[in-house]
Amino acid sequence: MTVQLDRHYSVELQVSAERVYQLRRIIAAHLRHWSLELHIRPVCRGVEELLTNVHRHVGDDNNCVVELRWSGRHLTVSVADNGAEMPRLLSNGGGGLSRVMALSDSWGTCRTAEGKVVWFTRYAKEPHTVELVPSAPLPGVREFRRPPAAVPEPVPETTAASGITPALV
Repeated sequence: MTVQLDRHYSVELQVSAERVYQLRRIIAAHLRHWSLELHIRPVCRGVEELLTNVHRHVGDDNNCVVELRWSGRHLTVSVADNGAEMPRLLSNGGGGLSRVMALSDSWGTCRTAEGKVVWFTRYAKEPHTVELVPSAPLPGVREFRRPPAAVPEPVPETTAASGITPALV
């Protein structure tokens, strides 16, 4: 399978609880399309944390841009907003950036002319697919658990009247 490298998705949105839910579904669909199913839950959780921070610290009227970029090796997720205050990692670690840190391989912040960008990365190697080839069915569980049944030796027939067993040829 050949994977198109440097896949990119970007969306601009106004942060609200409804939009966060919708964006989670959109991101999950993109990750499935890129064959990155194992990353859906942590990436969506990280995006939710970042968008919640934007909503809490910058406000409802803020437009932000969420970007996904997959290089075939690393998945980078970034959220840019126009808030002036830079986020901080709190020592008590109750949520926000500490959760993002726990869900990612690396993370960071960057000041921009319009505000800031908060990003995180996850190692997301190109998936290997295995071609399906028909094969013989595997033996059942019973075949492994019981030894093969012994075949009984044939019992010679006797004639009821004489009680004599006929000779075996």
